[in-house]
Amino acid sequence: MWKGPSWVLLLLRPYWRCYFPNTQAIIYVVDSSDTDRLVVANEEFHAILEEEELKGAVVLIYANKQDLPGALDDAAVTDALELHKIKNRQWAIFKTSAIKGEGLFEGLDWLSNTLKSGGG
Repeated sequence: MWKGPSWVLLLLRPYWRCYFPNTQAIIYVVDSSDTDRLVVANEEFHAILEEEELKGAVVLIYANKQDLPGALDDAAVTDALELHKIKNRQWAIFKTSAIKGEGLFEGLDWLSNTLKSGGG
């Protein structure tokens, strides 16, 4: 989740759509230690999933910052993001620590295998 000034996101958000055409996969990274921002992460996530050009994209979610105390596990992030509501596409969630390099390759392996098997 973006930690900088929120006005920067407001300026950048309109340009996201420039990258939507022909998208086969979405990688969504969530700060598992920032429970206060998960509500916003949920809203943004589901808004992205509603975009017409992203309807067929598979979704990889990284529940990042698992190395920090108090970080939510993947089941809690699944609940916070309401992933059970996703019925029309393949998705997976992986616990990660980007700073330690943990869980990243497992997620990318899942994504690669899913795309090779016709997902997205």
